[in-house]
Amino acid sequence: MVGKEVGVSRWIEVDQKRIDQFADVTEDWQFIHVNPEAAAKTPFGSTIAHGFLTMSLMVPMSYEVLPGIKGRTMGVNYGLDKLRFLAPVKSGKRVRGRFVLKEFTRKSPTQVLLKHEVTVEIEGEDKPALIAEWLGMSFIG
Repeated sequence: MVGKEVGVSRWIEVDQKRIDQFADVTEDWQFIHVNPEAAAKTPFGSTIAHGFLTMSLMVPMSYEVLPGIKGRTMGVNYGLDKLRFLAPVKSGKRVRGRFVLKEFTRKSPTQVLLKHEVTVEIEGEDKPALIAEWLGMSFIG
């Protein structure tokens, strides 16, 4: 499967309630995220999701589309090699993830490291919200 697209997730709505809840959890209440009146006066024209909120949605997207590994007992987030935020996600928009397996590396008899290129697309827009190289460690047996 290396080099192949392994899945495309369903669309997930990024509404203002989700943005506000993320702001509360992360204590990032910058007006561009949580103040619709002030944000309307910016070039974006509305509030936008935090980049890290958009990135965090890769988790439910991955649960939905990544194929299982025979004998896998656990998987952990191993980090990112690359992350670029390319376009803002305006409140009310929907996003989905497109996953391509870039690398599969056996680290030990019981561990494999997978690198996926993830493109988070914004419904109805040409430019994606982000592109990331995401690492996951799977434990086998």
